[in-house]
Amino acid sequence: MEENSISSKLKGLRSSKGISQELLAEEAGVSLRTVQRIESGTSKPSGSTCQRLAEALGISPDVFIDPNLIENTDFLKKMSLSALSFILFPLLGILVPSVLWVLYKDKVKGIDEVARPLINFQITWTLLCVLFPFLIMPLLYVMLEIALGVFGVYVDFPVISRLFEAKVIWFLMYVYNATVIVINTFRIHDNKATKYFPTVKFIRAK
Repeated sequence: MEENSISSKLKGLRSSKGISQELLAEEAGVSLRTVQRIESGTSKPSGSTCQRLAEALGISPDVFIDPNLIENTDFLKKMSLSALSFILFPLLGILVPSVLWVLYKDKVKGIDEVARPLINFQITWTLLCVLFPFLIMPLLYVMLEIALGVFGVYVDFPVISRLFEAKVIWFLMYVYNATVIVINTFRIHDNKATKYFPTVKFIRAK
């Protein structure tokens, strides 16, 4: 194992400060297993994990930066824009960025912080596209009919109208997704953290 590896640095710094793995994990807000895997070299920590470990050790996060990683903002922007492939087919918005992440995760600095929230957002968006028109909207119609029925008002919503509403919802969701991607690409260009909503954290930082 190289002396400048993250695992060696973490183990050396922790030992020099007389901190146990358990205490470091507690102070950094990560699991003990995470600390053990990083120190053994079986797991590479994400940028956010490095940040928390550095704060717990009272050092600069730059200490944990892999010298083999290069800064490539243009690539990060292209990866962000690659999610626009969802326009062709929803799952492509998940698959294309995921493939780029896997291929370049050990080459480009900051790729985890860009890829993880992007893919989580695309997964969330895809699920909402499926659930909203066929599950959430029908439930809203039923609830509306019940609410109106309480006041003696009965309205029949034709099936054709429901299909039209679903198309409108899909269109708006597509526009929203594309807008969020473009905005976050500009944020990457300005070296700002990306922001996605709504997002379920299917893929979490190690």
